[in-house]
Amino acid sequence: MRVWAGVLRAAAAPGSLTGGLRERFDFGGRDVASWFPGHMAKGLRQMRASLRRADCFIEVHDARIPLSGRNPMLQEALGIRPHVLVLNKMDLADPRRQPTVLERLKQQGCSHVVFTDCQRDGNVKKIVPLVARLVGDSLRYHRAESTEYSILVIGVPNVGKSSLINSMRRLHLKKGKATAVGGEPGVTKAVLTRIQVCEKPLMYLVDTPGVLPPRLGDLETGMKLALCGAIRDHLVGEDIMADYLLYTLNKHQQFGYVRRYGLAEACDDIQAVLRRVALAQGRTQRVKVLTGTGDVNMTMLNYPAAAYEFLRDFRAGRLGRVTLD
Repeated sequence: MRVWAGVLRAAAAPGSLTGGLRERFDFGGRDVASWFPGHMAKGLRQMRASLRRADCFIEVHDARIPLSGRNPMLQEALGIRPHVLVLNKMDLADPRRQPTVLERLKQQGCSHVVFTDCQRDGNVKKIVPLVARLVGDSLRYHRAESTEYSILVIGVPNVGKSSLINSMRRLHLKKGKATAVGGEPGVTKAVLTRIQVCEKPLMYLVDTPGVLPPRLGDLETGMKLALCGAIRDHLVGEDIMADYLLYTLNKHQQFGYVRRYGLAEACDDIQAVLRRVALAQGRTQRVKVLTGTGDVNMTMLNYPAAAYEFLRDFRAGRLGRVTLD
């Protein structure tokens, strides 16, 4: 409860409100240095060994954070090879932001962008023709004699790299899953063998572990990655993640949570929102309270469980289609 008290005090800090909503978020002196699991560092070393054999890179990223958290080391590794940026989970992102996102990415030198929804195979069919054209127009150097295409799939954790591979196999080969898919970062912990995804042209993809920088540049980027599941919740803390999510939803005027939890209006008090979540979802806990006449069992609202539900509702799109950048 001490952690929650600190978060709730920060949410109500004086001088941080405008019209009832915060202009800035207080991270309370937190550091992101410990958010980089060891197997990801190992995965980066393994992935570098595969670069020489790749004809093209498919970088998969979350459409809800199209500008945040793209690994600078991955971008440095691209070199002169063709590069396609796949912004997956487009069904969870705000479609009104797509033109602005595309313009920003173009300014960053990223001109081949495909928005996808791998759960429904949305737009996935555009990828193979685009990759084939880019590879056909490029210098392949040591692979010039090969008739098959070798494509390296890269990106941060839990953005849907394995889901993309499976979706491409369904569309082009009419085959099922080739890679394990999970809702938590770090499911793909070893560089996998080549996976065929198309017959004509003969195309193989290599899935890689999600890789984050050893030290994230700032807390804002780290928090956005965490909200989208690229960093494990317990490394960051569901308490501050829930509060930052509320701050961000209000900042972008995304008030789907007001309707879902039966609030009268938009609210910047995380305790009040989680109280409504706990009541709506039945998140309570039995606690023993010591009184002058003995122990008494009481039913209290379970705020940590409510924070988890709040995050889960966002990730499932139940609070609306939201782009955090």
